[in-house]
Amino acid sequence: MTQHGNQDLTLDNIHPPCQSACPLHQGVRDYLLAIATGDFDRSLAIIKETNPLPFVCGTICAHHCEDECRRNDVDKPPSIRGLKRFAIEYGNAKAPSPAEGSKISGKVAVIGAGPAGLTAAYDLARMGADVTVYDSDQQAGGAVRHYIPLYRLPDEAIDQDIEEIAEQGVKFKYGVELGKDITIEQLEKEGYQSILLAMGLPVSRGLNIPGSEGEDIIYALPFLKKVKREGFKFEGSPTVIVIGGGNVAMDVSRSAVRAGAGKVKLACLECDEEMPAFSWEIEEAQEEGVEMNPSWGPDEIIRENGKIKGLGLVECTCVFDEQGRFNPEFDKENKEMLEGDIVIFSIGQGGDPEPVRGEIDIDERGRIVFDNRTMSTSRPGVFGCGEVVTGPGTAVQSMANGRVAAKAIACYLEGIPFDSASLEEVPELEKLDSAVAEEIDRIDRNSIPMMTPEERVRHFKQAELGYDTETAICEARRCLTCAAGAQRIDELCVNCLSCVRICPYDVPVINDEGTVTIRNEQCQACGLCLGICPVYAIKFRSSLVDDAAESIEPAVQKLLDRRNGEPAMLAITCAYGAFALPEFLNKEHKNTALVRYPCVGKVDGLHLLKAIEQGVDGVVVVGCSESDKYNCQYKEISQWAEKRVGHVGDLLETIGLERERVSFTELSGEEIGKLDQVIEEAAERLKQAGSSSES
Repeated sequence: MTQHGNQDLTLDNIHPPCQSACPLHQGVRDYLLAIATGDFDRSLAIIKETNPLPFVCGTICAHHCEDECRRNDVDKPPSIRGLKRFAIEYGNAKAPSPAEGSKISGKVAVIGAGPAGLTAAYDLARMGADVTVYDSDQQAGGAVRHYIPLYRLPDEAIDQDIEEIAEQGVKFKYGVELGKDITIEQLEKEGYQSILLAMGLPVSRGLNIPGSEGEDIIYALPFLKKVKREGFKFEGSPTVIVIGGGNVAMDVSRSAVRAGAGKVKLACLECDEEMPAFSWEIEEAQEEGVEMNPSWGPDEIIRENGKIKGLGLVECTCVFDEQGRFNPEFDKENKEMLEGDIVIFSIGQGGDPEPVRGEIDIDERGRIVFDNRTMSTSRPGVFGCGEVVTGPGTAVQSMANGRVAAKAIACYLEGIPFDSASLEEVPELEKLDSAVAEEIDRIDRNSIPMMTPEERVRHFKQAELGYDTETAICEARRCLTCAAGAQRIDELCVNCLSCVRICPYDVPVINDEGTVTIRNEQCQACGLCLGICPVYAIKFRSSLVDDAAESIEPAVQKLLDRRNGEPAMLAITCAYGAFALPEFLNKEHKNTALVRYPCVGKVDGLHLLKAIEQGVDGVVVVGCSESDKYNCQYKEISQWAEKRVGHVGDLLETIGLERERVSFTELSGEEIGKLDQVIEEAAERLKQAGSSSES
């Protein structure tokens, strides 16, 4: 981030890279921080602020956020998608109420109940529109419902999302096929003022190569649907050859293994590094025994007496030309044959123009004529979204496109021009300074637990087991909380350099004008600078520190209302690690008010003094061990927290109060059960010093 003179450009309009990379711009940092501090309900509430399909996304999202996470500059990003699933399974929160304000009115038909159509329907209903979703199948979900295998996405996850979308007022009509049961014209006559086409890409593509006509040729999408919905099984353990290298090809291959194939062989044009499937999909397919044959193009399907004997291959030397266009080249002299009994084409999907032919314009390639800036088709009031107009993508990308379409339709219903190019894109935070990244502790990523390959190929049960509470808290804590840390208040700063001296990451620097600049885009949010600044010229972007400080007074008052003659104690603890576990949060502590801080390095001495002023007898500040299994990633916290508590003790002694009123201790995760003992010992010291409530 650029600095001008001694003025820091604030981060108010800057997203962390994870949030910018997410097509839905989810508040990733904030819902991870909520998990890390044990507030699973809040985490889920944050997710549902922007995501109408959280159960689906928590299970199969492509997690584009992780690709741009700044922790990539340190080690590996947090498992954001796995943590989203954890929040969904352990949190309890409904979708937020729609924002107050002017509501749109109008009747909208959405054709297609896939991720794009569902998101558009959800958004429009929350804006006030009367929305009905039509789908040719008997259940909503589109491609994620019908084609993504059960071992990746159980039906129950989709059902929960559809139920919450229906709660927003969205109506569903199933078994209704556009072009057969209804037409665009009929919908308009029924009073629909706008129609949104979101039919996805339902047509599997094949190749016109010798031998491709005949039995034992299967196409990807019908195969996946038959396996998922009809429990299809192969007979006789055949060898199955899958043509294609994308994510659908991996689903096909892994489903074929579970459906009884004796052997599954995959062939694709791309080399290992170019295969379009996600790396984890390829790895899991290989673990399950799928044989990969990259850099080979299908040349012919070899048959004998009509039966498939194998697939003839020719070496692919290059898939893309110098302009990056798909233009494969082959070495015709280098050929191979894969022996097999069944061939499944998984080389891509296409749209079906027939349901709308004659009602809207279709181009020479059979695609809907579409303006991606207005989200409109050639027919007034008819819009498009999702893969039917964008081409193949991930579910979350389709959802984002559906959200744009909802905005376009809302404008249309209100008679307002719409241009998607005018939608504000918030710039993202720049990369970490390499010197700052070097100072951040390396913490191993916690892999999402999965069944063993030997176990998971036996059935279609969900292969991924998900995090337990302790692991999720630890993994969420790996988030660097980018753009949530310190900012300099220019009019208060006296350039004393205290923050420069204390910061373990060298974030505050002296600029060319000789004044202090806090490089807030590099701040690691440890908070040590907050308590050392003599003029309170540093604030945090996150409200968590203020929230913790403001919770002291009501916690103390509640304690004092039920005091029983024993010393009334305030325990201020870390909010992370073992201090975020439910068993800690749900435990009552005798004669004690408990307040948790997002690291005790952020505790200000003034907070302790105010607590004593409010009537508490003693304060115990409890930090966590930097070396315990919960991986505190901050540096030098305990030594500075102890110094601050000691300084408060000095002040108390100066004004004639006992320094025993405040104390500091450290507890590792394994020792957290000793907290009551620590508090009792502190209370006993108060009694001996004559400073109990009875003195």
